[in-house]
Amino acid sequence: MHALLRRLFPICRSLAGPGNRETLRVLGETLPLKITDVPTGTKVFDWVIPEEWTPRAAEITGPDGRIHARFADHNLHLVSHSEPIDLKLDREELLGHVYSLPQQPDIVPYVTRYYKRGWGFCMTEHERSDLLPGKYRARIDADLKPGALSFGEALLPGDNPSEVLVSTYMCHPSMANDNLSGVVAASGLYHALAARSRRRFSYRFLFVPETIGSIAWLWNNRDIVKGRTAAGLVLSCVGNEGPFTWKESRLGNTFMDRVMFVAGGERMKFTPVTGSDERQFCSPGFDLPVVMLSRNYPGTFPFYHTSADTPEKTPPAALAATLVWLERICDTIERSPVQYRRTDPHGEPMLSRHGLYHTLSRRKESGFDRVKDPRSAMMWVLSFSDGNHDLLAIAEHSGLSIDALAGAAEQALAAGLIEAVTPA
Repeated sequence: MHALLRRLFPICRSLAGPGNRETLRVLGETLPLKITDVPTGTKVFDWVIPEEWTPRAAEITGPDGRIHARFADHNLHLVSHSEPIDLKLDREELLGHVYSLPQQPDIVPYVTRYYKRGWGFCMTEHERSDLLPGKYRARIDADLKPGALSFGEALLPGDNPSEVLVSTYMCHPSMANDNLSGVVAASGLYHALAARSRRRFSYRFLFVPETIGSIAWLWNNRDIVKGRTAAGLVLSCVGNEGPFTWKESRLGNTFMDRVMFVAGGERMKFTPVTGSDERQFCSPGFDLPVVMLSRNYPGTFPFYHTSADTPEKTPPAALAATLVWLERICDTIERSPVQYRRTDPHGEPMLSRHGLYHTLSRRKESGFDRVKDPRSAMMWVLSFSDGNHDLLAIAEHSGLSIDALAGAAEQALAAGLIEAVTPA
């Protein structure tokens, strides 16, 4: 995953343009991506697909001949979707088009102007404050013209046509945690799930430009997406070592919210003000059961939307831990619908007679721990194996992991104490 992140990092992406197609091409080397192009000018709900942006070169030449904010040195030196220009202007006029971060004077900000024509450069505050009085030449070699917005999707079929949506955005140029971490984590999860011998659910992986891309995808699938989506994840800023955090769906009580409550992570309330594409998937016209996952919520870490968001901020170990978390979430989704029924529902079975509990009983000096007690998962499974409670419901009642409950259910099944209502 980290090697893929480093390979994608230099590509200049935006809402629409060759950088996005190159990113999808690289992902398509190992993922069976279906690419969809939505033409410029297409109305998708209240939005309109923008023009393609193709930047080639940009720089500012100072009165002393010094070059500033060269696009070739870093993608973020050029405001995204800047129009082509070749202008001579005074320092004061130039400064109206130069962006920096006074509170973080050593790094370059990420600035966009997607939906209104204009231009701009970004540089460190140190460099901006050192610009000399005099005449400057600002040059941007770029195209802004009709084309298409591109997104990719890959489907992993399962036993059930009901789908789990895994969506992430790939429009940010040269920033690792936001959001190449989501792109490579989604790719890693695809390969991990593809290697499994069986999947109960189907999994649809979506790589889109943020906001307008998810809206375009919803527009293309508006008549079918609600009926086929059982659960969904949006991956945003999942590549550093912050706490595993999930933002609940708009309704807060969907199947996916219940899964995340059991699978773990810090919970945060839904807000439409910040976040990512969960806002589109959860909008009232769709209300899909989609949550957002992060390890540092967008906008809350100091290098957010800056040149300091480098691959070093997204180490391999953090990506590996994220993938483990994502697989645990998928395990919870996969096991959730499984139900069992007691073969003899009258009273508690004698576990020791079935080799499921020791025959010597004595006082526990350290006190009772319902999580660590070896009987705990077994007793919860047996108590709720009535044909009406699935493993997710038992996990919610007990506070135990769905893995522990599934293991106990396998033992009880082998001992003939329960029978499967829904095949495991």
